[in-house]
Amino acid sequence: MALDFDGSCLPNPYLTEQHHEWRAQLRRFIDQEIMPYADDWDEAGKMPDELWPKAGSMGLLGLGYPEQYGGTQEGIDIWHSIIVSEEFARIGAGGVNASLLVHGIGLPPIVNFASEAIKQQVVPAVLAGDKRISLCITEPSGGSDVAQLKTTARRDGDYFVINGSKTFITGGMGANWFTTAVRTGGQGAGGVSVVLIPADARGVSRTELDRKQDWWASDTATIYFEDVRIPVGNLIGKENQGFLVIMNNFNAERMAMSASMEAYARVCLEDAVCWARDRHTFGKRLADHQVIRHKIAEMKQRINATQAYLQHCGRQVQLEQADPGDIALLKVQCSETMEFCAREAMQIIGGASYMRGSRVERIYREVRVNAIGGGSEEIMRDLATRQMGL
Repeated sequence: MALDFDGSCLPNPYLTEQHHEWRAQLRRFIDQEIMPYADDWDEAGKMPDELWPKAGSMGLLGLGYPEQYGGTQEGIDIWHSIIVSEEFARIGAGGVNASLLVHGIGLPPIVNFASEAIKQQVVPAVLAGDKRISLCITEPSGGSDVAQLKTTARRDGDYFVINGSKTFITGGMGANWFTTAVRTGGQGAGGVSVVLIPADARGVSRTELDRKQDWWASDTATIYFEDVRIPVGNLIGKENQGFLVIMNNFNAERMAMSASMEAYARVCLEDAVCWARDRHTFGKRLADHQVIRHKIAEMKQRINATQAYLQHCGRQVQLEQADPGDIALLKVQCSETMEFCAREAMQIIGGASYMRGSRVERIYREVRVNAIGGGSEEIMRDLATRQMGL
């Protein structure tokens, strides 16, 4: 049994030759266009603008989106998306895919709920990599508690007048549009709507949040709306029914994050094993010390269990029988496995693991953003118990 990234992955009976071809194509793209530069981009805190059109040209941005807007949808399933998450995890710099693929959370509300005119304006440009879109939900006052958001959209004839702010917005500095949750009605989830706000609309401003623990290569922003007027036609879905629009994409986001975290754990295992085999202490290989071998064994044990759960949930999604509670618990399982493997890899590698430029160092820094983003471990457990009817 190989203990490298590929060898430590359990066989997946649901993958076809098409899936394997997609992985090979994507790996070539990442190895050529991203892997050699990831360290520099992470240190610089940004990625080159030309990366988006390159990703669009090779079909990455359009994966799973309708052909009529420039995407590729026929024959695409959950496993193609999981492969994307796994291959980007090999980079060991989560900020790269966080920004490059942020349309994965910002664009589906447009595709699924916006008017045809809005779709034609936005979707092809984003899938080609010519324009970008970010999701704006989290607020300074209440985090990602959608039901309590305070950004308002007041109706004024054929326009909404928007006031408020959003924060921790991934890709917010480079976005051309914001898919934004606003309050159009009374308190609670029933008063929430979603609107599309152009970043260049009058009254929109943004500041970069650059003092981050993780995802350095990804830009993060606070967005301010001051008497921003947008046409009523920019409403996504129905007025005061935005909660359904937002909830519709959470399962896909959590599946993608789960696949990434499981794959990060395998990166940590690979790097720890490589180090343990090459490093010598007290007259023998580090890998020959029982305590180190047991650490590696437990890493693999947890990875195996997590992969099996991921395959189960992926199959349920494929069969259109997804259980939101199971997906919530999967995310917890994956974040805990990632955290455990990152910690143990650092213990095995020692001082070299906390020097910048190391995949393990970056992954260890990125544990918390994965454990919190998309629904924290605590919220996920509570969601699961509510789904169980407890």
